[in-house]
Amino acid sequence: MQEALYDTNAPKKSTNLSVNSDLLRQAKNYHINLSKALEQRLVEMVLEEKRREWKEENRDAIEAYNRRIEAGGVFSDGLRRF
Repeated sequence: MQEALYDTNAPKKSTNLSVNSDLLRQAKNYHINLSKALEQRLVEMVLEEKRREWKEENRDAIEAYNRRIEAGGVFSDGLRRF
């Protein structure tokens, strides 16, 4: 089961942001929900960072695995017909 990225039931918190005025005007013209859009993008950014951290934390093991496969192949090398 996948661990939740964040507590979706946590209360909302007001914050002040500075946004390009033309971009803000266009977003409002298209009825874009700024809070929802920001939350969605923050989720994407947090996931990207978590993936980057995981890769860095596991870099040695991944490199060792790749060296082992390069040197000895995988168990199914003799079974594949493609």
